[in-house]
Order: sequence, then structure tokens, then C-alpha cells
Amino acid sequence: MLYVLYDILRPHLIDWKIDWVFMILDQLVFRALAGAALSFFMVVVAGRPVIAWLRRKKIGDTGRTDSEALRVSAQGKASTPTMGGVLICGSIIVCTGLLADVRNFYVLLGLVVLVWLAVLGGIDDWLKLTQASRPGGSRQGLHAWEKLVFQLGLGLLVGWFLFKHADNAEIAKDIGHVLNLPFQKTWVESPRGVFRINESLLYLSAGVYIVWSMLLVAGMSNAANISDGMDGLATGCTAIITAGLVVLVYIAGRESEAQELLLPFIQDAGELTVFAAAITGACLGFLWWNCSPAAVFMGDTGSLALGGALAYLALVVRQEVLLLFMCGVFLMEIGSVVLQVGYFKYSRRRTGTGQRLFRVAPIHHHFHMLGWTEQQVVTRFWIITSILVVLALASIKVR
Repeated sequence: MLYVLYDILRPHLIDWKIDWVFMILDQLVFRALAGAALSFFMVVVAGRPVIAWLRRKKIGDTGRTDSEALRVSAQGKASTPTMGGVLICGSIIVCTGLLADVRNFYVLLGLVVLVWLAVLGGIDDWLKLTQASRPGGSRQGLHAWEKLVFQLGLGLLVGWFLFKHADNAEIAKDIGHVLNLPFQKTWVESPRGVFRINESLLYLSAGVYIVWSMLLVAGMSNAANISDGMDGLATGCTAIITAGLVVLVYIAGRESEAQELLLPFIQDAGELTVFAAAITGACLGFLWWNCSPAAVFMGDTGSLALGGALAYLALVVRQEVLLLFMCGVFLMEIGSVVLQVGYFKYSRRRTGTGQRLFRVAPIHHHFHMLGWTEQQVVTRFWIITSILVVLALASIKVR
């Protein structure tokens, strides 16, 4: 709202000759950096009272697990509060609202994605945490199919609105429908230095685009959720990934930079730089409280929302393939669960006894059971994610 208020009052500020005081708000880079810093400090400052409130409400992790090997170690975290995602999502919403142009379509839709999945995750967390106090006490959160319905439904809406909005763009509108592949040149430069759209681009139909959006939103949301199993693991990885997305979103929103790097230019997408930077700052701030030993967990409230936000940012700037590469750790996590469950069912059908590929899934627990400390697993996964993000950003120059 600060930026919008400044924009509305601009004529008066010019008349009063004090517009120079606020002109820095016109600089997108400044607002993005300010958003990251503000969201970081908001989470750090608000962390202690929010954690204390969660403890008073006894909103803590139950430490339940299907693995006997992990049950003992999980008991030490049984009293740690969860639903800390309210800190992350709350700071992102406040900082984006203050420093981004909330009249921008992409910013508004990004906030819808964040709130939608945060509420979904919050309901799931609350049902788990109040299970013992309800009659029967048998329902442990939302059923998987219930969450999937809302995730796919959100992906459908996101895909539909993004596809239609690209049709209304005045500049290079067709690029919003492109499937952007690694090393693919979106632009071709003529001998006179004039850029034109590459004729060999692959354009997605509305149906394919929407299905792709549904799969990415639901898949990334669940992948981030599954990765949230150790102190700081999902939080740190998300901060690293969104830092890379800040760069991609900023380039996509500026026509000259996008053409110079031969990347898709998405008109008006630049304002999402503030949104992406606020996510990075919020995750770093939450890591202050979530690092080992964690004082609070983000819960489904945070993990579902963060995963969906990553997918949304990539969909807008047409960098889904690079996102999947940067999220290699998240994909490894969800892939280990799929393989574990699939192989267990297959072996049980063939031999009568279910067998496992990993000691425990998700795979971060497998490494823990192999003898790695929790801190080693988390730090090494951070390192892997950092390398993947650097390689993804370097790839945009190799085309």
C-alpha cells in the first residue's frame, strides 16, 4: 500500500516539491530488497511472542511417525509448537502489500495462491493437533484426496487466469503460452540489432497449459510438505530456491534484460520480484527459530503455501523446467516416498511380504538412519540446493 499510496499522491508531491523524498519507491530493486529485509525482521521479532502463544494453546507437534526407528527420536520434538507457517505467510502478505503494487494482476494472484494453501494447511494442522480432544479422535488431519482436490482446484484457477491474462498482454503476449526449455532462445536478434520472437517456440494450448499448472502447483506443494521433516530443511532450501527465482522474475519483467538473455519477457511480471524477495526474507527469518534445535515448526500451514508459491512464480515467468531443476532436493524427497510405497506394494503382491527400497522415506530420514546426524543431512541438502540454483542461473547464459 505504501507504493500505491505514493503513486496516487505523486502529482501532489510533485506540486509540493517533495516527491524526491519518495522517488526511491519507484526503484523495483529497492522495494524488493526492502521487502526481503522487512519480512526477515518481522518474523524474527514476532517469533518469540507467536511461539509463546502457540505453546500456551498447546499447538505442538505430536511426534507421530509410522517408523519405529524414528519414533524414539521424534519424542524429543513432541512439545515443539507447529503452525509456525503463520509467521512466514503473515510476513509475506504484509510486506508484499506494503511494498508491491497490489493493483498488479500477478501480485494479487500470488497472494491468493499463498493464502489458499496456507488456509488449507492450517486446517490440516488444526485437525491433527486437536484429534485427541474430538469425539472418537480418529481423524488425523485432512485426507490426502481432500488436500489434493483443493490443490488441483487452485492449479486449475491459476492456469486459467494466467493463460487468459497472457492473451490480454500488449507486448509479446504469445510468450506467456510458451513451454520454455533449457538452452532455448526465446528471441532472435537480426543483423540490425532488432529482436523478434523465435519461430520455433513450442506453444501450449489452453487445456495443456491448465493441466500443467495443476500438476505443478499440486506437485510442488506436496514436495515441499514432504521435505519438511527436519529442523531447517525445507525452510533453508526454500530460501535458497526463492533467491534464484528473484533473479529470474526480475529478468522476466524487464524487456531489455529478457531480450539480452534471450529469456521470455512477461509484461507486468516484474512486481512479483517483491513477492519473491519477501518469501526469501521470511524463510531466512523463520530459520532463526527453526534451526536445530527448532523452537517451532512451520507445519502444513507453511510448507504447502511455500511449495505452491514456488510453482506459481515459475509458471508466471515460464521457467518451470528450471524450477524443477532447482528443486532437485524436493523432487528427491517426494520421489523417495513414491518409490517406497510403490515397491512395497509391488513386492507384497509378488512375494506376500512387503519390502522397502529405503530404510525410511522420505529420504532425509534414510540418511539419518544410515548414521548422518540431522544437522549433516540438512546442511548437505542446503549445499546441494545451492549448487542446483547456481547451475540453473548459469544455464541462462548458455544459449
